[in-house]
Amino acid sequence: MPLEMSVPLVSAPTRGKVLVVDDEFDIREGLELLLTSEGYTVELAQNATEGLRCMETRSYDLVLLDLMMPDRSGMDVLREVRERDTETPIFMITAYGSVEAAVEALKAGANDYFPKPWDNEKLIIEIARMIDKRRLEHENVHLKRALVQRYSFPNIIGKSERMVRLLDLVAQVAPARSTVLISGETGTGKELVAKAIHANSPRSGNMFVAVNSGSLPPDLLESSLFGHVRGAFTSAIQSRKGYFEVADRGTIFFDEIGTIGIETQIKLLRVIQEREFTPLGSTDPIKVDVRIVAATNVDLFQLVKEGKFREDLYYRLDVIKIALPALRDRKEDIPLLIEHFFDYYSRDNNKFANAAGKSLLRFHPDALQILMEHAWPGNVRELENVVERAVVLATDEMVGVEVLPDALLQANGIRLVRENGPLSDDASLFEIVNDYERRVIMERLERCNWSQTDAAETLHVPLSTLNQKIKRLDIKIRKKSEG
Repeated sequence: MPLEMSVPLVSAPTRGKVLVVDDEFDIREGLELLLTSEGYTVELAQNATEGLRCMETRSYDLVLLDLMMPDRSGMDVLREVRERDTETPIFMITAYGSVEAAVEALKAGANDYFPKPWDNEKLIIEIARMIDKRRLEHENVHLKRALVQRYSFPNIIGKSERMVRLLDLVAQVAPARSTVLISGETGTGKELVAKAIHANSPRSGNMFVAVNSGSLPPDLLESSLFGHVRGAFTSAIQSRKGYFEVADRGTIFFDEIGTIGIETQIKLLRVIQEREFTPLGSTDPIKVDVRIVAATNVDLFQLVKEGKFREDLYYRLDVIKIALPALRDRKEDIPLLIEHFFDYYSRDNNKFANAAGKSLLRFHPDALQILMEHAWPGNVRELENVVERAVVLATDEMVGVEVLPDALLQANGIRLVRENGPLSDDASLFEIVNDYERRVIMERLERCNWSQTDAAETLHVPLSTLNQKIKRLDIKIRKKSEG
């Protein structure tokens, strides 16, 4: 028989598209009248086969599925649909109102269950609630995808609330021409943020020039910034463009802007105000269109109060301020950063990386706990160094405490017990537990004639677990004695 199709009885915008699958004509007709009167678009299928065909070729906001049909049961249809579609809401309808049938249907993936005859008002309420819920979930998914696309700044890793707010600000700031001042401790990623601003701006097709202000003496910095003409000074045997001219229509980034001398500050202020500069040894000014992004790890306003930084330049730079949080203030991002650095350095060292370029390495829970509790004075840069070291020293996919730098362990009050000597009176709980575990394993290995397999069996742990502990606790395996 041909598939029965319905036409909505109302002209208002549809509230959703519903498929009714039932072998009884009166049921189909009644549901069609009820749903179309509520503003839904309704399609009808008179048996399981037609219902499956509809669900394979079209999408619906909700399906009303009869449990008992002549060609196939509604439970069979439900299970088949759920193998490929876990999202479309499905309500089961049946004349058989047993609790067992309801439980079985819900276990198989049904969203709700209505025995015949049902309460029309309750059915309409539940259909509306379910469709609204699914739409809200879809909207949230789309919103999250939009946020991911909006905040897709390479190498800036973080999902904490502070990082989300920061990335939101970067996304808003990037398209503008305004000067940006980035503040943050050493190692927080100030240059990465500056590059993200440039890469997401209309200037991205032009140069991004980074200037390490603190590494250049004042005279060389001035020549590097503004260039010089031939003969401007003794060693100027030819003219040379400065950073500002190279960065024309692009972005120039001043790292540690607070180290620039007062004389250079005056000239920098003129470039910002007049959008022009004069190369050393020349009298002809050069017009430029350069966006300035500056970074500092000190309080610039404090330098202003101390007379070490010009107040007028400070306010020219402090148009839009982006403050980067220290890693200790966003520790929920540490596992994500570790994963990122594991992937990068596993590929870089061609070590413990799968075909997709993802690292197979992971930190042992003890090591991860130490990393989560560390204060990270060197911020993300320090964490990156720790993970790189771990990749280089790793001999197994599970990376233990023993590969962590001694300075990091000592900063957290941990001294790895590598000899069988007594612990000091001020030993930490971590050291006490490790020492006890080490002694138990050593005693059991001795008893089992240094057979790791036998020791693992008597300790009731997998051999791989015992081997990881032996490695982490730096236990030296002796040769089995003969006889």
